[in-house]
Amino acid sequence: MPNINQRKRMYYEQSSLFLGKICYRMGLRPNFLTGVSLLCALVAGICFWRGSFLWGVIWMLITSFTDMLDGSTARAGNIGTVFGGILDHVSDRFGEFFILAGITLSGAVHPGWGLFALFGMIIASYTRAAAESMGKIQNCAVGIMGRLEKFLVLMAGSILEIYLPVGTFPKGGWLEFALIIVGLTSLITAVQRMFYARRILGDTKEV
Repeated sequence: MPNINQRKRMYYEQSSLFLGKICYRMGLRPNFLTGVSLLCALVAGICFWRGSFLWGVIWMLITSFTDMLDGSTARAGNIGTVFGGILDHVSDRFGEFFILAGITLSGAVHPGWGLFALFGMIIASYTRAAAESMGKIQNCAVGIMGRLEKFLVLMAGSILEIYLPVGTFPKGGWLEFALIIVGLTSLITAVQRMFYARRILGDTKEV
């Protein structure tokens, strides 16, 4: 029986399929859209770095939207490739780095919390990748927080940082608090994925 994250993924894929059909008919291809998403993430990171948090949030939204389009276009045209999937995953990690680096360099947060959030997001993604590649698990997208949820937390922290007085709560600022949440939930997600892989694989011998 699919877990809650897998059910969300199935709903997400089904509901976005019509957009993929539109992109496919327009001649757009998944790898191109992946590149657009990566470029948008870079722009978002630059906006955060320059202290333009609202524009950073807007470009994060565009990043998420274009990231959704590459997969939906691949499914709509049945043109998904193994390399395209690898390119998408690697580009996502680059995009996360650009955004978190921009937030960290903005001066609005302690650099340590930026590194903490970045490490958490990377280790959660790596745990899934290791389970699916080495353990041959079809889908290890389990855990309390996915990439989209973490982006939503960062965007919420950025908006609160803009419109609420700095230091009201928490003392270090809303955006810093969002980084802490992202880092902690990412580490918890990584542990959950380890336990899930252990349950599925048991004592399966290494090939």
